[in-house]
Amino acid sequence: MPSSSTPDPRPEIPGRVLVIIPTYNERENIPEVLRRTLAQPADLDILIVDDNSPDGTGDMVAEMMGTEPRLKLLRRPGKLGLGTAYIAGFRFALENGYRYIFEMDADLSHDPDEIPRFLTAAQEAHLVIGSRYINGVNVVNWPLSRLLLSYFASLYTRIVTGLPVRDATSGYKCYRRELLAALDLSGIRTSGYGFQVEMKWRAWTGGFRIREVPITFVDRTVGKSKMSKAIVREAMILVGKLGLKGFVRRFQLRKRSGWQPID
Repeated sequence: MPSSSTPDPRPEIPGRVLVIIPTYNERENIPEVLRRTLAQPADLDILIVDDNSPDGTGDMVAEMMGTEPRLKLLRRPGKLGLGTAYIAGFRFALENGYRYIFEMDADLSHDPDEIPRFLTAAQEAHLVIGSRYINGVNVVNWPLSRLLLSYFASLYTRIVTGLPVRDATSGYKCYRRELLAALDLSGIRTSGYGFQVEMKWRAWTGGFRIREVPITFVDRTVGKSKMSKAIVREAMILVGKLGLKGFVRRFQLRKRSGWQPID
């Protein structure tokens, strides 16, 4: 307990915080990411959504729960995808009264030390995005091919959909409860890049306030990436569909308002 002369580092954040971390074969990473996340000054809980990891990640978390009451575990029967893992976590958050809900990777590519800054930004926005590209390119240890894929995927998304976000594929985010409660979570079935883009697009088209904060993304040093060609294809197709939806919506609005081009 800090003395009266020592400032309390805990940010003045009204409401409970949940950090959702999906896992699949992250046994080597999970102790450190949990230690660093639970050490944050914010008053938070962690929900691990484990897809029946063959390496025993879920069993390790279950054992750690015996000494850490802020740690929660949702076990799933198999590898069902990143998007559905987060949807399950969102439902848990809404059912249990959390006000701020984070998405975070299990491999420490997302720095837990950024959590207080996200929460401060969330006082003025419904969605806070950790952006790798808002101040140049802040990515460490990625091969050039992966970096170019991510950067141009975000650029492609902005051009096609109009989404005013520099890092459309970022997976480090903080949502306010109001946003998630307003979305039809049952209608979101994408995963990977596609899921990250769709959630941002739904927030933007729903009229919610979005803010990007700069982060430095450090590639994992342990374990394997879950990225695949199928996930990239899904995202490319999704962006095209969202762009078409936006075009149709703008056309309908113009038609209803009697808009006519000037000769």
